[in-house]
Formats: sequence, C-alpha cells, structure tokens
Amino acid sequence: MRGKEHGLVQGETARPLVSVIVVNFRGAEDTITCLRALRDELAYPNVQLSCVDNTPGGDDARRIRAAVPEVELVEAGENLGFAGGCNLGARHARGTVLAFLNNDARPHPEWASAAVAELRADPTVAAVASKVVDWAGEAADFVDAGLTWFGMGYKRHAGTPLADLPAAEHEIAKDVLFGTGSALFVRAAVFAELGGFDERFFMFYEDVDLGWRLNLRGWRVRYVPESVAFHRHHATMARVDTADTGRETFLLERNALAALYKNLADETLARALPAALALAVRRATARGELDPTHLDLRKATAPETDPVPVPRPALAGLLAIDQFVELLPELAEARAVEQAARVRTDADLVPLLRKALEPAYPLPRYLAAHDVLVEAFGLDRDFGRRRRVLVLTGDAITERMAGPAIRAWNIASVLAGEHDVRLVTVNPLADPPPAPFPVGAARRRDLAEPITWADIVILQGHVLEMAPALKREHAHKIVVCDLYDPMHLELLEQSRDTPDDRRAADLAGVTKVLDAQLERGDFFLCASERQRHLWLGHLAALGRLSPRLYDADPTTRSLLAVVPFGLPAQPPRRTGPGLRATLPGIADTDHVVLWAGGVYSWFDPLTLVRAVDALRRRRGDLRLVFLGMRHPNPEVAEMDIGTRTMRLADSLGLTGKHVFFNEQWVPYDERQNWLLEADCGVTTHFSHVETTFAFRTRVLDYLWAGLPIVTTDGDALADLVRTEELGVVVPAEDPDALAAALERVLYDAEFAAACRARIEAVARRFTWPRVLAPLVEFCRDPRPAADRLPGAGDLTAEEPVRGVRLLRRDLALVREYLAEGGPRELARRAAGRVLRLARGGRGGT
Repeated sequence: MRGKEHGLVQGETARPLVSVIVVNFRGAEDTITCLRALRDELAYPNVQLSCVDNTPGGDDARRIRAAVPEVELVEAGENLGFAGGCNLGARHARGTVLAFLNNDARPHPEWASAAVAELRADPTVAAVASKVVDWAGEAADFVDAGLTWFGMGYKRHAGTPLADLPAAEHEIAKDVLFGTGSALFVRAAVFAELGGFDERFFMFYEDVDLGWRLNLRGWRVRYVPESVAFHRHHATMARVDTADTGRETFLLERNALAALYKNLADETLARALPAALALAVRRATARGELDPTHLDLRKATAPETDPVPVPRPALAGLLAIDQFVELLPELAEARAVEQAARVRTDADLVPLLRKALEPAYPLPRYLAAHDVLVEAFGLDRDFGRRRRVLVLTGDAITERMAGPAIRAWNIASVLAGEHDVRLVTVNPLADPPPAPFPVGAARRRDLAEPITWADIVILQGHVLEMAPALKREHAHKIVVCDLYDPMHLELLEQSRDTPDDRRAADLAGVTKVLDAQLERGDFFLCASERQRHLWLGHLAALGRLSPRLYDADPTTRSLLAVVPFGLPAQPPRRTGPGLRATLPGIADTDHVVLWAGGVYSWFDPLTLVRAVDALRRRRGDLRLVFLGMRHPNPEVAEMDIGTRTMRLADSLGLTGKHVFFNEQWVPYDERQNWLLEADCGVTTHFSHVETTFAFRTRVLDYLWAGLPIVTTDGDALADLVRTEELGVVVPAEDPDALAAALERVLYDAEFAAACRARIEAVARRFTWPRVLAPLVEFCRDPRPAADRLPGAGDLTAEEPVRGVRLLRRDLALVREYLAEGGPRELARRAAGRVLRLARGGRGGT
C-alpha cells in the first residue's frame, strides 16, 4: 500500500507537511473513494489526511471512519458549505501547506509533489491551481481562470477536449487570478493571514474571492499543469440540488456580486457595480424567458389581471440581488479591509481577467443589454485605468536643477508615457520648467494626499523620513528607493572640517536614513555595478537578503537594478547664447575645457587649476570654464572647496583670463548651449571611498554633447572612458599628467575626432528611456518584495534534536572542545550553555 510506503504522518523535514482537506457533502461513497486514492496513490511522503463531515444527522462520518481509518475526521455539526467546511479543516490542520480537494475528485500520484515543488521554488507564489480534467482525463475542467467585468468568474475551456486545445492553453505554467477550489494548494500561513475563505459565500466563488484577494496583496496564484486532479464535474452539487430549485443560480449570482464589491477599487466599482446589477436582472429575465411587453402600457390593450408565472431561474437571480443587498453592511467591512491592504491595481489584474469584456452568456436579449451597459458606463475605459506613480524628491525643481532633481524629472517624464505621474518636491517650488505631468511641492504634513493617491511611490534622499505614513498606515504601498547617490560616503568627505562629535552624529543620521530605505523598499535603483555591490552588502548586513528573497530571485536583479544617470534621447540643439557670448574673455578660436556641474568637497578642482596654469604657458588660447558655482537648492550649503578654487585661480593670475567662474547655475534647458561651445569635458576628484562608488552625472552631459573626456581614475565612469576610449584617464592629484591629457584632447585633432566618433555610439546606451528600462518594467508589473509579502510562513522546519541524536551530538562536541583547548575550553563552553539556558535559550553551542 503506497500510503505505508511513503508515510502519512509528519516525518521528513525536507518535505513540508501537506494537510489535504476533503469536505464531505452527502456523498460518503465519493468521499471514501477520494480519500482512498489519496492514501493509496499519492506519491508524496508527508501528508495529513483530513476530512470534514458536513452532513449532520446521517451515518456518513461513521462510514468514512470505518473505510479510511487513517483519516483525521472533523465533524462540523452543521452544513457549513464548502467555504466553512474548508476553513474548519484548515483550523485543525498541522501542515504548512493546505491542499483542498473536492470529494468527487481524485489526485494524480504527482498532484501534491508538483504543487509543493512550485511553492518551494518561488516564495512569491501563495497558491497553486491544479490542472483539473474530467474523470477520464480527456476534457478540461480547469486549465485557466477568468473573470468578467460584471463579476462572473469562469473556468475557461471547461468541457473542451484537451486534444482540441492549443498546448499553450493547458500545458504551460502561468499566473492566474484564482484556482478552482476543487483542487487547490495554499500556504497555510498566508491562508490564515487572509482569514481563509469568506464563509458568506457558502459555496461557489469563495475560490475566486480568495485568489483575487491574494493577487491584490501582491501574491501570485500559479497554474501548474503537472499537478493534476480528476473531477466528476458538479457531481456533489447534483446531489445537493437534484431538483431545479435555482439554488446554484442564486449562489452564483449573489457571490459574483459580493466578490466584485469586495475587491474592485473605488473608481472601477463606481462604474461596474450599477451595470453589473442591471445585467444581473437582464440575465434573470432572459433565463426565465420573461416578456416585459405585457406591462408596457403602450402595447397592452387592457390591464393585466392574470398571474405572471416567474420561473425559478429568474426568481433565483432576483433573490440573489436582494440577498446581496442584505449582506452589504458585512461586505462593506470586508471591503474596507481588502482595499486598505491592496498593493495591486485593477489595471494590474486585467491580464489575469483574460477576457474581461466578453458577455459570457449567449442569450440574445442578454447580449444586447451587455453591449449597451459597456458603452453607457464606459467600462472598456475603466478596466484599462493607468497606474498612479508618485515621484518624490528632496531637491529643488526649478529651471536650474541639479542632479537629483534632473533624475527625478526624467523618471517622471519616461513613466508618464504609460502611467498617471505626479512629481513632488519637498522644497519650495519656484518656476519649474513646463512638464507633461503635474509638478508640485509639499511640506511634511501635505504628503499624505499624494501618497494616498499613488499606487507606486518612487523616492530619493531623505524623503522617506518626511513621509512616515509609508512606514505605518501605508506600509503596504509599493515603494521604489533611488539609491544612486551614496549620501553617507559623500558626507565622510564633505564634513571633514566639522567638529568630530557633530560629524559622527551627522553620519549616523544619514546612515539611519539609508537603513530605513533599505528596510522599507520593494525595488531599488543604483547607478553602476560598483554601487550594486555596495548596496547588496548593505542589504545583507540589514538582513534583507533572506532565504525567501534569495529563493524568489537568486540574481536579486528584481530587487536591485542598475539604472545609471541618463541623457536625453534627442541630440543637443542650440537654443540661445552659450559660454562664449556670456563670459567676456573667451574668443571663438579659444580651446575650452568645461567643468559641467557643481564644485563639491569630494572633487579636486585645485589640481585642475594647477594643470591649466602649467599648460597655458605653452597654449595661450586655453580656457577653463566652471559651469555653475552656486547650487540651485538653497538647502545645499556652500562648500569651502569652491572658495579655495577661486582663491587659487586668483593667486595664479588665471581668473578672467584662463579660468572663468559662472556664479549662477545654468538653467537645465539651456545647458546644451554651453556644452556645444566646449572642446572637452573634465572631472577631477580625490582618491577615496566616495570616488569608488560615485557616478559622475556631469560625464553623461559630456557624452550627450560629444565632448572628449578627461577624468581622474577610480570611479565607474573612468572605467567606461578607458574601456571605450572616450578620452584620457589620469591619476589623482597629478597636475602634469592632467595637463598632458588636456593638451591631447584639445590639440590632437585626430585623437579628438576618434573619441567623438566612439562617444556617439556609447551615448545611445545612456539615453533616459534606455537606462530606465528596469524601472519601466517594474512599474508595468509592480509587486512587493518577496520578504514583504503578508503571511509568508516557512514551508519546512528542522525538527528539534532529542534522545539518542542529542546525546551523540553532545559527545561529539565534548571531543571537539577537548581537542581545541582541553578541559578549560570545555568548561568555558559548558558555562556558556548554562547561561543561555538560564536566559531561556535553546541550549545550542
């Protein structure tokens, strides 16, 4: 007997315990057949067989217990329906995986093994929908799920011979909206977190509702074709409702409306529910062949006095609406819970609906009403609602934007093509450039509204600390953290002249801010592979790289993506005067070196000024231009390095002759006029840890304008310049090497032309739409990080060491400690164990 061979009790910790729950509905013979098949044929070594008897007053329980003594029988005491019976079984289950199987079904030997393999392989899958076929295995019963806009869930292809279906329809694993409750696997912890099946449904649509709720909370329901069950379709319901009483129609109609009401978002529900109610009435009259013309006073010759027969199908549909109204107070409470917990939009789930707008019923009068309602309520538009994306930045959004604001602006621009986007800064807003999306400013107390509005929040810098709601009432929101700027490494260099105690406190504060982002985020962006290694280490130190997260994606690319700073997709075009017309002392024939960005503590403009001083002695037409000395964000303090640079240029007699300082920041939309008048771009920095992980955004502007690049070695873009031969890379703090590099790119025309040709090809790789592709893909299908999914319990656990195994382990440890350090080491280890035991520990070594 296979049950004895494989064992039906918990034993193998390598295999999670699966609690198979079968609910008996007035069909002891079917139930016994099902349980025997589970016992004798299921090729899975760790199963708890559980049966819930839903037939009080009969002898079904006695017969089942006698026929299958291995089963753990739970007597409900009343008919709880499928939903209540399954929930009762789940409360008595010990397994970490719950398996629900109809009593008129039987499993394939690999039914459980295939499902458990999927759950273990992908921690983001909460439920496995089995492939359910007819008793002979020839026709489909469930191979895909669907849902219409009016709430009617359906089994696509039910009754179709498998031979007539394309293989892709039933032989390939796929995400579905729900799995059929006739053969379904669910993580026990997640099932408990969601409160199990909604018992208001009694039977029918409780599986649709559960799958819908799982998807809304970010979980996936996965159809696994290798997990096969055989089902006598509606055999149980035929016994429950042998006469055409309309009970099934009543439950289907009522429960479809209930599922719709609970799970649709406010805007969609406002359109769909009135139309669904109207269509339910038309379905009822069409099924009952009720003719309304005898009530039409324009057509009736005399008032009707004869009774109008109402067929049961029509009455069932109308009573279902009435009962739905009765349930609304309870359903409203359930709806509030689901809507507060959702992280997925209705638009996200449209692909899982399959064919949401199809009528589903071939009745002529019904079809006409369906089309009228779809058009009248605009349902085709509503089910395609764009996702709402909020981009939050701490930088100033003005005509003179710095790096963080430029990046946020372009993130909003690219995403606005597919989503409704708002760009919000926590700085005062002053003269932002024209935008195809709303741009606003918000103080801390004003962030609640845009955060509530958003489906996805993308943030930078310190913004998370100004939006504590994302850690509390909106802790379920999808959050993307842009980590392209390692603030703590910049601060190490920037705060050198700050008192030690203040410097340490500031660093601790910035690190805490980054910790909070890394602990909260669902998706992270960084600027380079070097940065990716930095942030992976930080995530690991915080414990985010958990087994669950790793198993969901061993590459972690779906958690942390490289998204460099970008450049416009269109080449630069002159729109006004540039540096030569703006700065007196620069002729059209002069050779211009451009420093395109701010002057910060981690840069080394001093060596650059000294190199210019050395080179100008033999190249009198050399000019160095600093694009902007005063940062546009008033919260960014002036740094001493800028003042020191200007003093050095003054002392060498270079200011206004060979070195030029543009005091004001050049407007973002005008920077190309300055770039196009330069002959090369330069960035120089010191050799320190900030350099190692930096990504110099100004270098992207050099690529955009086709400028040969001179850069100090040590960062990711220096590697790019060297590898792609885009200019010259020089050692840090070496004015002679820097002077030679500038002379080569400025005066060796052949070398500069070759650099420009290669730059043109490389620049195409860094356009904003291209570099933002990982973020675009994430926003198309946003989900919580695997370790932030609710109720994600472990499937397996190690059994505690007891008895002989414990004794053998302790003897081995004694020998090890004696070999390592003799009796003293053994005594030290023993004392440590006693202390841990006294503190309530497990007593390990």
